[in-house]
Amino acid sequence: MVTPSSIAVRELPLFPLPELVLFPGRPLPLHIFEFRYRIMMNTILESDRRFGVLMYDPQQSQVASVGCCAEIIHFQRLPDDRMKILTLGQQRFRILEYIREKPYLTALVEWIEDSPPSKDLRQLAGEVKQLLQDVVRLSGKLADQKLELPTDLPVLPLELSYWVASNLQGVPQEQQSLLETQDTIARLERESEILTSTRNHLAARTVLKDALN
Repeated sequence: MVTPSSIAVRELPLFPLPELVLFPGRPLPLHIFEFRYRIMMNTILESDRRFGVLMYDPQQSQVASVGCCAEIIHFQRLPDDRMKILTLGQQRFRILEYIREKPYLTALVEWIEDSPPSKDLRQLAGEVKQLLQDVVRLSGKLADQKLELPTDLPVLPLELSYWVASNLQGVPQEQQSLLETQDTIARLERESEILTSTRNHLAARTVLKDALN
């Protein structure tokens, strides 16, 4: 049986969002109020409940060419045909060709995946997880709070790399680069660099705070 997710190339409605990057396996709640997107959601609710999320760069007035498919897993209708929806990131995709702009943007897309890893990623994933723990611990110390990583932190290296990327704050271009990366090793290594820099910065601030107290 052929399912929508198994088709290599397909037509997909698109939802560009300013400086927001969706990753596979990550939730995305949305409030739908624009007329064109109300039309889009009502249409896809009658099919496979899937649409593409793409980052829109307001500085460059440009939509990214790689995005992530979102699937509606819950919705609530509001007055005036507005809607609250909860979506979950599915496969990543690359735009092949725009098909139409009205009533909403639609394109032909191809699914993309990471290439098979050339080595065991468990050690690298463990290092990234340790860096996460260090960053959370130091952040809590600076804020005089006890902070902990979520108990449902992904175990598999690929899913962990998506989780880390989705939780980077204020760096949408960096997130977009990580989304476009098709190598789990390269993604985890870049996240290790980012987390190491963050940890070192927080550690320096912690030393300064302790010296002043």
